[in-house]
Amino acid sequence: MPKALPVIDMSAPVCCPPVAAGPVDDAAALEVALRLKAIADPVRVKLMSLLLTSATGAENSGELAAVVGVSESTVSHHLGQLRTAGLIESERRGMNTFHRARRDALSALCLVLDPNCC
Repeated sequence: MPKALPVIDMSAPVCCPPVAAGPVDDAAALEVALRLKAIADPVRVKLMSLLLTSATGAENSGELAAVVGVSESTVSHHLGQLRTAGLIESERRGMNTFHRARRDALSALCLVLDPNCC
């Protein structure tokens, strides 16, 4: 049976000392690793790119599926993983759900990896 990772609250941006500042503890390493794992998929990278470059700032699942070239249910699965990691937020409007990137979470993740970045 595969080993299950512990569940942690990833709704807020990652908040720990930069990994370059010194050895990180287990909890901080897990928090960073789970966020990196969430984005470590080519479809999710494409989805993040689309959301970050969206002219309207938010896109619905159907539009994203058409651009990425996978089914809407597959896109929904990937968006769910990104949402769980705190990298996107979603808002239901009528029959559609619109998604937007959480730039604060991405910036925080970049700073944790390299405080001299950005």
